[in-house]
Amino acid sequence: MPGFRREKHVRTVTLKNVLHKIQSVYPLSADAMHLFISHLEQVNLPKGHQLFKEGRTGSQLYLIERGIARAFSVRDNKELTFWFGLEGDVAMSYYSYIANKPGYETVELLEDSVLYSISLDNLQELFTTNIEIANWGRKLAEFELVRTEQTFMTQQSLPAAVRYQLLLEQNPQLIRRVQLGYIASYLGVTQVTLSRIRAGQTGSRYSSFIALLASFSEPAGASLTML
Repeated sequence: MPGFRREKHVRTVTLKNVLHKIQSVYPLSADAMHLFISHLEQVNLPKGHQLFKEGRTGSQLYLIERGIARAFSVRDNKELTFWFGLEGDVAMSYYSYIANKPGYETVELLEDSVLYSISLDNLQELFTTNIEIANWGRKLAEFELVRTEQTFMTQQSLPAAVRYQLLLEQNPQLIRRVQLGYIASYLGVTQVTLSRIRAGQTGSRYSSFIALLASFSEPAGASLTML
């Protein structure tokens, strides 16, 4: 594929965002961090590349150093976007990893991106042999559980206009970097409705709930936008 390049153990791009993500989830000692990053492979991939495909079993965990991704599933011939990943975020098919079955999501890159990947087999071996990295994996799963609960709360409790406001507060750069059609899909509205929301104002009666959800949106500065 043109633009596809894998560079094993080559550090041509700093791991600043990846290192921050790792340490914000669960601080690792210098030795554990060195062990972890020694298993990471730098991957430079073009816009439009699919990290995971619906109906296939995922075999990698990705950490985004530079770029942005989205996850979607196809229902009734429509793409339903339910996740965005930015710098520092983790992209992983949890269902594939835990159940060892084909995933329900497709994850594609929305920009030319630099990622660091590790195979799930190698990751599992690290979990088995290093308690610090195992604790890191446990905390990552806990944060994913919180994110899932948060998403459920917002979808069930808040109108689309308020969910849009919450998205702006948590990830303001999404509006600049992601086409509005994907954001409308994420919110469960049409692009016309989203345009009306953007032109209006959010009701103040939800402001305290927005602040509460925003306060739980990131573990020690790390984004929770994971699959």
